[in-house]
Amino acid sequence: MIPSHTRRLTLEYCIIFRVNKPRLTNFILLTQLSVYRKMGWENLTSISEFYLLGLSEQPEQQEVLFGLFLSMYLVTVAGNLLIILAIIADAHLHTPMYFFLANLSLADACFMSTTVPKMLANIWIQNHVISYAGCLSQLYFFMLFVMLEAFLLAVMAYDRYVAICHPLHYIMVMSPGLCVLLVSASWIMNALHSLLHTLLMNSLSFCADHKIPHFFCDINPLLSLSCTDPFINELVIFTIGGLAGLVCVLCLIISYTHIFSTILKIPSTQGKQKAFSTCSSHLSVVSLFFGTSFCVYFSPPSTRSAQKGTVASVMYTVVTPVLNPFIYSLRNRDIKSSLRKLIWVKKIHSPL
Repeated sequence: MIPSHTRRLTLEYCIIFRVNKPRLTNFILLTQLSVYRKMGWENLTSISEFYLLGLSEQPEQQEVLFGLFLSMYLVTVAGNLLIILAIIADAHLHTPMYFFLANLSLADACFMSTTVPKMLANIWIQNHVISYAGCLSQLYFFMLFVMLEAFLLAVMAYDRYVAICHPLHYIMVMSPGLCVLLVSASWIMNALHSLLHTLLMNSLSFCADHKIPHFFCDINPLLSLSCTDPFINELVIFTIGGLAGLVCVLCLIISYTHIFSTILKIPSTQGKQKAFSTCSSHLSVVSLFFGTSFCVYFSPPSTRSAQKGTVASVMYTVVTPVLNPFIYSLRNRDIKSSLRKLIWVKKIHSPL
């Protein structure tokens, strides 16, 4: 940036020349404009790469972080793939609820694969550099899968609402065509939404200091590195992104308001427990995902810090996808039964 005293002296010189030598005014103004451009853009650089600071810069902690995140990544991918295989293999699970769950498991596996493998590679080769194109690609897929998960959780809440509040109309309302339409619309809308944010980020200019205080390319740390005004980016985040998030939250609140109202009207305690058990797993995942997401993106600026944001990001980008397979498998009898059958069949057909 140009120092204030430089701008003041330049303005005084321009006024003097304008009064004493009018014919030189245009020449002086053009000269000063070139000086402004030179001084104003000297801190900008053509960014070709970023530097991810990661979770810790302490060398003794790198091996621990590598082992911890590698184990969580393998558990997440294996757990979600097992759920998908169990749903595909068992004909009894070919219902709307498990169709949405299979897509959620796929989104979880892809969601974690967007950020963790790059972090593991950086720790392993001890090089925390990510290319500019790689950073924007990571941003695109991260936003795609995080918003896709939010949309799928909202769709699953609507599915539970119809199943509990209108059980006699469930098969007619949640038809295969509607299920495919809801999932397809979620993928397409979030792909376009992520593309919009990525293109707007690509239009910004970044300063010479290209260190990102994070373990992946998130939108807030990138905006903080911009040397140009990110007003348009922030406007799109709070309008389009806020509207998309609001739709998901309202769908969740309205669905569960009707669900709890219906459950409370059930006379028997056993009936209440049975009805609540059908949505308890989903409610646990919703609370974990949206609770940690709000801590990252909707915390007050006065209490926001890079370290707190990174820790909260780990909760919903790593911990939540790790816990989702356990929540749905341990608290769902159908999934547990299908997983046992799947593992038992593999043992029978495996060579001795």
